[in-house]
Amino acid sequence: MFVDIAKIYIKAGDGGDGAVTFHREKYVASGGPDGGDGGRGGNIVFVADTNLSTLADFRYKRKYVAPKGENGRGGRCNGKKAEDLVIRVPKGTVVKEAETGRVLADLSDSEPVVVAKGGKGGFGNTHFATPTRQTPRFAKPGMPGEAFDVQLELKLLADVGLVGFPNVGKSTLISVVSEAKPIIADYHFTTITPVLGVVRMGEESSFVMADIPGLIEGAHDGLGLGHQFLRHVERCRLLVHVVDVSGSEGRDPKQDFETINNELKKFNPELAERPMIVAANKCDLTDDETVEDFRKYIEDKGYKFFPIMAAIAYQTEPLLKEIQEQLSKLPPITRYEREEAPVIAESDIGKQEVRITKHDGVFFVEADWLLRVLRTINFDDSESLQYFQRVLVSSGVIDALKAAGINEGDTVSMYEIEFDFVE
Repeated sequence: MFVDIAKIYIKAGDGGDGAVTFHREKYVASGGPDGGDGGRGGNIVFVADTNLSTLADFRYKRKYVAPKGENGRGGRCNGKKAEDLVIRVPKGTVVKEAETGRVLADLSDSEPVVVAKGGKGGFGNTHFATPTRQTPRFAKPGMPGEAFDVQLELKLLADVGLVGFPNVGKSTLISVVSEAKPIIADYHFTTITPVLGVVRMGEESSFVMADIPGLIEGAHDGLGLGHQFLRHVERCRLLVHVVDVSGSEGRDPKQDFETINNELKKFNPELAERPMIVAANKCDLTDDETVEDFRKYIEDKGYKFFPIMAAIAYQTEPLLKEIQEQLSKLPPITRYEREEAPVIAESDIGKQEVRITKHDGVFFVEADWLLRVLRTINFDDSESLQYFQRVLVSSGVIDALKAAGINEGDTVSMYEIEFDFVE
C-alpha cells in the first residue's frame, strides 16, 4: 500500500542528572565535592533512505523516544551521552510540527537532520562549590529533550509532473519514454499511486518524470484521488498537461484543460504559475481540424503545444527535447527550509506557573514554558537580555522569587543559566 502521509510522536532523550558526591580518600580529611555532570540525551535524527518508497511503516509504530543520558558519578565522572535515535524515511519526506504546521526538516538528500535535540545533562555539585559554600549538597537535573507530534509528508522528487484527467494516456506516455512499468488499462483510476520514471536523454543527461493519478473536478476537495496525490506536484519544476484531444469520453478537451488547471490553482496558487507544456494525446482518434483548433487555443494562452500518440510513441521525441530544454533553464527542485520556532510574545505569557526551590542559598526556578523561552534567548545580545528581563517580570517569576525570600546578590538558577539577583 502506498502511504504518503503519517503522524507520529517523537521525543528526544532527557539529559542525565548531575551527581551529588564527595571525595573520600584515606588521609584526606575534606576531599570536597566531586559529582560529575549528566550526559546529553539522545537526539531524534531523520535520514532519507532510497530503499524506502512509502511511509507505510509508520502506520504500525507511532511513538519514537530516544534514550536518556547517563547520570553523573563520583570522582568527577560525567555520565555517558545517549545514542541518537535514527528514523529512516523515503527521500523527499517533509517533517512538520503537527500543531503549527511549521517545517522541521526536508529529507531531500542523504544528509541526516536532527529534528529534536536531546536535553543537556545537569551539572554535578562540583560546579556549585564556592569559598563560602564548600559542601554543596545539590546538583542540577538534566534538561528534558524536545518533543513534538510531527506529520510526515512524502512529496516525490520529480523534475516533471504529468497531470490530466484519468485515462488520457499519462501512464502510457511514461511507459514509452522511461523504464517505468505502470498498470495500463482502459478504465478510470487504473493508476492509484504516483509512478516515477527516469527519462534518459543521453549518456550524462536525464530527468525524473512522475505520473500523478486521480485528477478530476473537485480533486482539491478530495474527490477522486487528487487530494491525496496533488501534494506530489508541488516539487515538480515543470508540468506536462496531457489532454485527450479526441474527446473520446465525451468531454471537451478545452474544458478538460481549464478544469485541471483550476484544480491545481485551488490546491496551491503557486502551481498555476508553474511552467507548463501541453501534450495533446490520441491525435489518431480525431481529425486534423480539431487538433489545429485546440493548438490555436493553447498557443493563444502562451503554452507550447505538442500533438502525440503515446501508445506508439509518435512525436514523443520533440516533446522530450522541449522538456529537457526548459528544465535546463529552471531552478532546481524545491526544498523546504526549516522554520524556527516563533519568539513567544510577552503579552501571551501572563502569569504562569513557576516552581521555585532553594538549596544552600541557590534559588532554582523551573517551569515548562520557561524552557521554550530560554531556547529563543541570545545571552550575548543586549536587546535579547532586555526581552528576557521583561519576560521574568511579566510572567511573575520576579514576584515569585521575592515571595520565596530572595535577597539582592543571591544566586538564581534556571536550568543551565545562573545569575545573581539584582533589584
